Parts: sequence; C-alpha cells; structure tokens
Amino acid sequence: MKNYIISGLTALVVSLAVFFLAPGVYGAGKTVKIEHVDGMPVQGAVLTINGDNEIVPLDFTKVSQDVMEAVVHIKSTQTAKMTPSQQQYRQLPDPFKDFFGDQGGGFFFGPQTPRQGQNGPSRVGTGSGVIINSGGYIITNNHVVADATDIEVALHDNRTFKATVIGTDPATDLALLQIQAKDLATLPLVNSDDVKIGEWVLAVGNPFNLNSTVTAGIVSAKSRSINILQDQYAVEAFIQTDAAINPGNSGGALVNLQGGLIGINTAIASPTGAYAGYGFAVPANIVSKVVEDLLKYGVVQRGFLGIRIRGVEGNLAKEKELSVNTGVYVEEVGEESAAAAAGVKAGDVIVAVNTLKVQTPAELQELIARNRPGDDVELSLKRGEKDLNLTVKLKGQEGETKIVAAERNELFNELGASVENISKDQASALNIPGGVKVSKLYAGKISRQTSMREGFIITKVDGQIIRNVDELVKSLENKNGGVLVEGIYEGSPEVYYYGLGMS
Repeated sequence: MKNYIISGLTALVVSLAVFFLAPGVYGAGKTVKIEHVDGMPVQGAVLTINGDNEIVPLDFTKVSQDVMEAVVHIKSTQTAKMTPSQQQYRQLPDPFKDFFGDQGGGFFFGPQTPRQGQNGPSRVGTGSGVIINSGGYIITNNHVVADATDIEVALHDNRTFKATVIGTDPATDLALLQIQAKDLATLPLVNSDDVKIGEWVLAVGNPFNLNSTVTAGIVSAKSRSINILQDQYAVEAFIQTDAAINPGNSGGALVNLQGGLIGINTAIASPTGAYAGYGFAVPANIVSKVVEDLLKYGVVQRGFLGIRIRGVEGNLAKEKELSVNTGVYVEEVGEESAAAAAGVKAGDVIVAVNTLKVQTPAELQELIARNRPGDDVELSLKRGEKDLNLTVKLKGQEGETKIVAAERNELFNELGASVENISKDQASALNIPGGVKVSKLYAGKISRQTSMREGFIITKVDGQIIRNVDELVKSLENKNGGVLVEGIYEGSPEVYYYGLGMS
C-alpha cells in the first residue's frame, strides 16, 4: 500500500513540473499555426526537354485533351453461328416464304439456313479505336471486331455511328473501320523507328467502359514478341510500355507528348487479366503499312523471306562458333524461297535489313513485314568471318512476286465481305462453270441476315449463273428487296441458299 502511495505522489510531482516549466523551455505564449494552402505552391516540378532543347515543365493536360477527341469507344456485337451439322433446318428468309411456301421451301431445298433470330446467343464486347483520317477511317484491333455482326462507334462528343469494316489483318491484330461522319478530330501517325526507350508516352482508351481514360508511362522496350497472336504468319514487334493498359484499351492510342500516334494498344502481360505492369502496342510503322494496303488492295500484301530463324545469344554463338553475339541466325532456308533465290544459306547471321540494324527475330519480322511481294530488300549477313550483302526479291505467301488484290468496293463493304474469283481448276474440280468465293466476312448484311460462313462459293443470284466478281456485282448493284444467293462449300455435296435484303 505504501508503494502505491509513493508512486502516485511521484507521478503528480512530475506532471506539475511539466505544466509549469514547459512554457519556459519551449517559449512562453508560443502558438502553433496550421495553414491551409488553396493553390499548389510549386507547379511543374517535373521537367523535360522539348524539341527545341528547352527545359520546360512536364505537362500532359493539352496533349491529353487533343488526343481524347480522336479516340473512340467501340461496341462489337457477335452472334454465334450454327454450323451445317448443327442446323436441323435451313429456312428461306421472310421475303421468300410466300413464293416458295413454308413446307415446299424446306423440302425442295433440303435443310434450311437459320434466320438472324435463329442463330446462337449474342455477345457484346467493347474496345477502343483511333480516328486517323477525316474521312472517318478508324484503326482498332482485329480481336475487337472479329466475327462481329454489328459494330457501333461512339465519339468523344457522344455521337454514335454504325461502322463498316474495310479490312482486317489477323497477323498484326489490326482492323480498319469507317464511319460516315464529318468534322472529326484525327491523330497523325509518326515514324515509330524514332521512338526511344525511356521517353514519355500516354495510353488513351476506354478500359472497363470508362470512356476517355488517359494513363502515363514510358517506353520500356521495343520490338517485343510475347507470342500472343495465334495467326500462322503473326508479326509481333510490340512497343512495350508501363502506362496502365486494361481490358477495353484494346485498339486505343499510344501517343508521344506531341500527340503523335506511335502505336495501337493491343495486349497486356498479366497473370490476372488486368494491368500488372506492362502493356504492348503495335508500332505506327506497321499500322501505316496495314492501313495503306487495306485501302489500296483490300488485303494486306506481305512479303516473305522463306526462312526459319532464331535469335543469336551467347550459348548459340559458342555452339555454332559465330563471329557475332547478336543478330538473327538462319536455321533453314526453304526451297524455292525468296531467300534461297538470293543465295542466303543455313548458318548465315542476318545483322541488318536495308542498313537498319537487326538484333532479334522480332526486329527482322517487323522490317520484312513493311514490304510487299516483289519488293527488293538488302540483307547484311555474317557468313563465318565474311560480311555479305544480298538483295532479296520478296515473295508472297504462295510464292508469288505480284500483288494479289481482293475485290472490295462500296457494295461489298455494305455486305461485309471480301470476295475473289475461283480458279478454272477449282471450278473444274467442283463441276461448276465458275463462281465467287467469300474469302472474308466482316460486320455487314451477310453476317446480320444469314449464317453464311467464310469459304462459301456463290454460283447463282436469283437463279442467274455467277461466274466471276463482275457478274456478281452486276447482279446485286441497284437491287431492292429480297435476293436469293445460291452456292456451295468445298467438301460438301449440298447446295446452300441464303436470303439477303438489299436496299
């Protein structure tokens, strides 16, 4: 008890001493003032160097506002189509029911094609796009619009438009759309070769349906391949950035601080499906080539060397006793390939293309992909200790050196299809006088109104024989009302019928 009393008295004495002595120690009558500041006392604390080598504050506000005007939100509706084996009946569309009769039509034509409402369930996906031309041309990712039956584009000012697919390129995951609109803001494509690792960039898009979202970061790497594209002839030479990119950013813009389009945001590296540190964009130089080809030829023209390659690294250099530690090692040269014709041999190391240094397979793929069949490229090689320069005339996928254009005009844009004439040999093998093959389907009337699949060969329109594209155009242009399209699929003995409403 005595100890508790002594402890209590000691605590009381200490408290009184602090109370009376503290003002003298810390300054009698001194008050602490807390001030609230309404404005930022320091603005532009982060500095950068502009094009005139002047030190200026780093500011994203103006470029963000300018770029957002040219980035759009894309809504893509996909309707699952039933394959012929899944279709119990194929019905003629409504305009033909009265003519053929419900029972007669089904019996006479065999199993019938399901109408629009008889396809599988619809799925709606969203993404982004970039307006690159005042004529309404929009670049986006192929995976945003692939297999779409309907595409709607919403501008930054909330105007909405139906979009037409001009063409797609699965090898680079790019697609070109067009809307009928005026007074559009656009983004200029810049030379992506000039992009430097470490420079500031902005990613602009619509992640998670959050319209007009801007994130900032730097270029982390170039010519990056992540093996995400499934196309047999995929070209992956992505610009890597740490600017946040999430689902919905696909097809959006990656821009420099001058507002120039340096790439189209395409993919992320993530264990969760959301942003985890790195995003990847298709370089503007590849975008420019794809757009030019789709507008001029209707299909991308891509030249090939015809070689199997791997990147040079330390172990390979030691194993093969190479004289260089970087470059692209030629493992195999295809027979009758462009490379073989030029004298390229297995064991060569490609170190440059058209004087541009090449260190990785992705860099080589990108530089070759910028060229068309028939174009000449200069390869700088190391063969043992020797330096060689060989001129290679690139060949197409089928070994051709000429441009192979697809038929695309306003009629086929409306239908949502690319078509081509079948060869005489194909026609003979199928026992038909000729025909027009639907090589590619996009969003359009065919996808919305029918279950037609790619590869369908059109042989008749309203009973009139179709031998080539010109005859198909003449039979469909200026048509109003219902049209009956007849044809076949290779490998199937059946004749298929599809009804289209033309206007």
